[in-house]
Order: sequence, then C-alpha cells, then structure tokens
Amino acid sequence: MPRKLRMVGTNSGNNGCPTLYEDTATGDYVVQGLHVDRDDLAQLRHLADDETAVVVPRALLANFGPKEAIPTREPVTFADFDAMFTAFRHTAWRLETRRRYASDEITDTYAQFARGETVTWDLDDPWCVERREQTALGKRVERVRIVDEPATPGQLYLLDNARRNTAVGETIRVLRRADAEGLRLPAEDFWIFDSRVVALLAFDQDDNLTGIDLITNPTEVVAYCQVRDAAWHRAAPFDQYEPVPSAE
Repeated sequence: MPRKLRMVGTNSGNNGCPTLYEDTATGDYVVQGLHVDRDDLAQLRHLADDETAVVVPRALLANFGPKEAIPTREPVTFADFDAMFTAFRHTAWRLETRRRYASDEITDTYAQFARGETVTWDLDDPWCVERREQTALGKRVERVRIVDEPATPGQLYLLDNARRNTAVGETIRVLRRADAEGLRLPAEDFWIFDSRVVALLAFDQDDNLTGIDLITNPTEVVAYCQVRDAAWHRAAPFDQYEPVPSAE
C-alpha cells in the first residue's frame, strides 16, 4: 500500500528538490534530494542493497525537520545485538543490576561453582576469542556489577567470572547496591556502545533475557552516559571488593 505523504517544506524553489515529506500515518519522513555519488556511497557503513542515500541540505532539516525530542525504543534481534560487539569502534560499557541470570545457571561452570569447586574457565571458547581480538585492537570493554550485601549466589558466581572477563581484556568493577541506590541508577541492565547507542536488556520474571531495545536519541543516550560516569566513579575494582556472604 502506498504511503500517504504530506509535503512539509522545500528549499528548492520550483524544481522540487530538495523537499521533505511526512508520512501522515506513521510520522516518518521521506526526503527528495540529489543522489549521493558512488565515491561518497562507498564511505557509508552497512548500506543494504535496497537502500540508497540522498543529499539533504542543512537548511532543509533546520527549517522543516521535527523540533521535539522523541524517545526512541527500537527492538533488535539477538543476532544483530551480538554483531555490535565487533562493530563498535571504541568502547562498550555494561551495567549489571540483577541478582541472578538464568542463563548462567545452565552452564557447567555454574555447576562447578555451586559444588564449591574451583571454576575452570575455557579462555579459548568463541566468546573469549572474540573479546581478546576486540580488546587487542585497543577497544575498551568495561562493566560495573551491582552486588547486594549479603551477595546472592548469582552475584558471587559473577565475581568469580570476573577472572575470565579480565583474562580476555575486559575491566570489571563492583558497586554495592546501597551505593547504587544513592546514585539513583536505573534498575535495568544496559550496554552503551561508543557513547552513541544504548542497548536496554529486558528480562522476564524468571530472569531470562527476552529482548533488546536500542536507544539512539542523543538526549537519552547522554543521560545513560551520565549514569555510566557516576557508577564507574563509585565502583571498586572487583579484586579489591570483599563480598558479604550469605548467612545460609
């Protein structure tokens, strides 16, 4: 079904280009403009076969583009989310807020940990290899893990897991939940990639990861970056943190 377009404005005079149109059903915009030449197209990243690019004069967007900030939540597949860990250019930062992760508890390493054994981490599995490759390129991967006092079994497992994270180039810090609440951190897990995009992680009541939403609105991303800076400042390196064990 064709879109129903409303002309918003133009800087073109009488030749029709460039012009901005609004889809009256979805609120999306369609831009009429000059094609980008082949050399410029070669500089664009992830341009699909069914996509193209046009030149948009700054004045057209300044005069006729939307002025209000619109909160963004764009779902992304697990496969596309995984690809972000090789596509990021500078930094990947994670806040871990939960008391347990169901995916941890089905692993052999968690079974070792639950039996009180020394966990044997396979530093040559695909995840570890990928992390080493990325951090060897000078990219930073960092996490802050919130820990209760007393710590839950899942949190104690992740404190042990920090040895593996560190071995493959990540930097792990720990933040007491009481301190996190004092900082008014969000009660949700998220990644920040290159201070440009936030990936919110959604979990169900059984602590299974169910979906990922991306945030790209700069105003929202800046708010998460401020959270990152506050949490990183107050958190301690994992090997300097002494967890409070459960009395059970």
